[in-house]
Amino acid sequence: MWLSSSICGGQFIPNSVSGGGGRRSKFRLRASADVPDFLSADWLESRNKKPFGPRLNYSAEEAVSHQLDALKYNDQPHQDYGIEVMYRFAGFDPFERSTYFGPHFDLGQFERFRRIFHHSSYRVLLGHKERKILSSLWVKENHFKQRVWVRGTRPAEEEIFEFTMLQRLGGSWDGYWLTESVHHDGDSFSGGMAY
Repeated sequence: MWLSSSICGGQFIPNSVSGGGGRRSKFRLRASADVPDFLSADWLESRNKKPFGPRLNYSAEEAVSHQLDALKYNDQPHQDYGIEVMYRFAGFDPFERSTYFGPHFDLGQFERFRRIFHHSSYRVLLGHKERKILSSLWVKENHFKQRVWVRGTRPAEEEIFEFTMLQRLGGSWDGYWLTESVHHDGDSFSGGMAY
């Protein structure tokens, strides 16, 4: 038995079916791709939008800048959206302890990652008023560091952070710049951290 078919305008149309006796028959099958009425009207459009995060065309400097912009407007369009963007850029393995913030932390759960940004040393990044790049260093072709001074919203609130970016080689993230670490310049966890 053989089957030949074609797809035309969203329809599957078998041309012919032939059995052992040489008998041929034609039939048509029509399927609808309409959105079910229990989904919102903009369902398809929202599904096609990718969440903001790493892009192949971002340079290391652009990746740092986009993350800082997201933290500056952290609660837009919803609470802690900027921290979500940071989590998407994070280049750590969620199944292993990470030195993303300096000490070894288990950051596999977003809630633990989020809490550290609300810690006194890192909260200056959330909704910050001003920032200035202090230095940039290409350690290797695919390894970049940038030190950034940040002034927060509270009086006399200013801190320095070092972003370490790595460009992945191989795998599904090949060519993407991901954040290996964001370190506070001081000893931000000397008093302990309950995360």
